[in-house]
Amino acid sequence: MADRTADKELVARKGPHVTSIIWKWFGFDKTDTEQTTVMCKVAVYMAKRDFVDHCDFVDPVDGVVLIDPVQLKGRKVYVMLSCTFRYGRQDMDVMGVAFRRDLFVVTRQVYPELQDKEKLIHNKIQQKLLRKLGDNAFPFFFEFPDNLPCSVALQPGPSDVGKKCAVEFEVKAFCGEIQDDKIDKQSSVRLTIRKIQFSPENSKVVPTAETTFEFLMSEKPLHVKLSLPKETFYHGEPLKANVEITNSSSRNIKDISVSVEQVTNVVLYSNDKYVKSVAKEETSDSVPSGTSLKKEYTLYPLLAHNKDRRGLALDGRLKHEDTNLASSSIVKQEVLKEVQGMLVFYKVVVRMIASGMVGSSEVSLEVPFRLMNPKPEPAPPVKESEPEDMVFEDFKRAYLKGIVYGDDDESPTEA
Repeated sequence: MADRTADKELVARKGPHVTSIIWKWFGFDKTDTEQTTVMCKVAVYMAKRDFVDHCDFVDPVDGVVLIDPVQLKGRKVYVMLSCTFRYGRQDMDVMGVAFRRDLFVVTRQVYPELQDKEKLIHNKIQQKLLRKLGDNAFPFFFEFPDNLPCSVALQPGPSDVGKKCAVEFEVKAFCGEIQDDKIDKQSSVRLTIRKIQFSPENSKVVPTAETTFEFLMSEKPLHVKLSLPKETFYHGEPLKANVEITNSSSRNIKDISVSVEQVTNVVLYSNDKYVKSVAKEETSDSVPSGTSLKKEYTLYPLLAHNKDRRGLALDGRLKHEDTNLASSSIVKQEVLKEVQGMLVFYKVVVRMIASGMVGSSEVSLEVPFRLMNPKPEPAPPVKESEPEDMVFEDFKRAYLKGIVYGDDDESPTEA
């Protein structure tokens, strides 16, 4: 995915001994547009922004918070992990109708410490960060429950403003007298993360569908078969669809088209259903009466070909990072579909016109498939004798042109 590619490029630029990219966010006084005046100096350090659902477990969310006890003036520091479903803009929340629902929220106090710091360290990167940042750095750790959906968002149109329909995950660090204090944006920092899922092991299922169409005043039928070479395709991979048509009817078949359709069901608040063609090949192929056709069509379901399509489902987008079409939803057993927010499926559809003396009609056939990210190869272990460096990538106003504060995204956000 895009951010992992960026990580590799950054490692290549920084040198061969860099093994960890540390993302850093910190809070600003939003009234100061020229200088980075920090209200309570809360900084969050995390080694990744994508957390993988392996079906039987999910990568834990961990990192380190750096504070300035003097600026805190007796306040406490908390870290919150949340999963939120949004449906429309926040200013549409009228007449008691909620367009935002928290699917999961958990908050932990990191300062003052409630338990020994060593008990909260879960990996070597946290250990290295704590040594590097000093005594005012504190670790945090969260585990995802089993029933949460993966990150997904509907792509807004070019003229749309406000928050889109999305399932989003966020880590937020903030200062307060107590945990339930109203969170001051000037004393907090929030960052969007993603929960993603890689393709399970390839199954030996070959998606196939075939059917027979009968027509008025035709003694014999039309037989159509559609098949794919495998069940799971990866983002960016060409999709090959095999079409077989045996036309024994009295009608002539023309205007054959093959398309990949994305079906998104919004299942939490409504039963809205979005069906979008993400790749299509329209042909002049024809199958006259008494003949047959066997042909392979190649389709490319890519976000690059659908950049401005409103309502298209995407894998959760991170600021300043690219994304791709939403991966197929895999709903675990005993998990209610309604709490998933949105479910995404894909299918290949072949359509054609059957024309005859008594009129024309469209016939179609479809097969489902999965569109997902491949499981990456495990990273090679670092030898004890090799030095290991960490690169810190700051998200701050000085590095990004045209940055202002946003209400609903990581700090800072893009204008």
